[in-house]
Amino acid sequence: MTAKSRLSASALRTIDIEQRAIAELAEKIDQRFDAACQLILACKGRVVVTGMGKSGHIGKKIAATLASTGTPSMYVHPGEASHGDIGMITDQDVVIAISNSGSTAEVTLLLPVLKRKNIPLISMTGDQHSELATAATVSLDVAVSEEACPLGLAPTSSTTAALVLGDALAMALLEARGFTRDDFAFSHPGGNLGRRLLVKVKDVMHSGADIPQVAADTRLIQALLEMSEKGFGMTTVVDSDNKLIGVFTDGDLRRTIDAGHNIERTPIGEVMSSRYKYIHAGALAAEAAKLMQDSNVYVLIVKDDSDALVGIVKMHDLLQANVV
Repeated sequence: MTAKSRLSASALRTIDIEQRAIAELAEKIDQRFDAACQLILACKGRVVVTGMGKSGHIGKKIAATLASTGTPSMYVHPGEASHGDIGMITDQDVVIAISNSGSTAEVTLLLPVLKRKNIPLISMTGDQHSELATAATVSLDVAVSEEACPLGLAPTSSTTAALVLGDALAMALLEARGFTRDDFAFSHPGGNLGRRLLVKVKDVMHSGADIPQVAADTRLIQALLEMSEKGFGMTTVVDSDNKLIGVFTDGDLRRTIDAGHNIERTPIGEVMSSRYKYIHAGALAAEAAKLMQDSNVYVLIVKDDSDALVGIVKMHDLLQANVV
């Protein structure tokens, strides 16, 4: 066997063992899981996650996932907790403590304080007879039959099981709370997803005097001045009631000249296009970007709910808003 195939075989063995650990975990989703979810749903404070070593790293990820999906949460290091940080935990909170053995000293040291403050405790442990499991209000079983580490020492399958169970909790709570895409966006305003779900066309469009606009009887030569001044490569055309009736673009200008029209005498209403792409002001900016890309245009008319002209949006505006 080559060195490469030995490495691949080791990787495949690891994946297989961890897949089996997750499959075993599925069989342990029972009334205890439901009880843990109910404890968290009834919580008036935050979910405080704690764990030592590799379990601590998993705990940080679980806390972050909970917080970003509608369940206020934070991570507290158990070692620091016993030196003052336990003051961060209030009697309105719920604690999730992670320890595969259930006997991690830094974690079990916190148990008397949590009990005295009557703080609900959810344990995630591989030993349901351990000190942690026994002290817990609800104990979730994350026992695995085998670690992927060939030495049986490095936490691998056990940390995977804890991580998956944490995700399962977060997703069950998300659905129970009716957490939406908009809610998720508000939790991630700095990310691409947040911008795509929060920024609307009205937030980035040009409006008022910035809109290129001429009457239908305007001569082309005058309309070109409006197009040049506003810099959109087009102008809107409105009727006597100021209602939008068409648009005229750089492309329309080339076609008009090729057709032999005199730009000094021809009214724009005779050569404008009455077919144009538009979007409503309340639509997501990401929808405008998709419409532009699908239609191969770089400027969109923006209308309000009554279909009145209210703005213009360019692809450049969407690029600047980081929604593309």
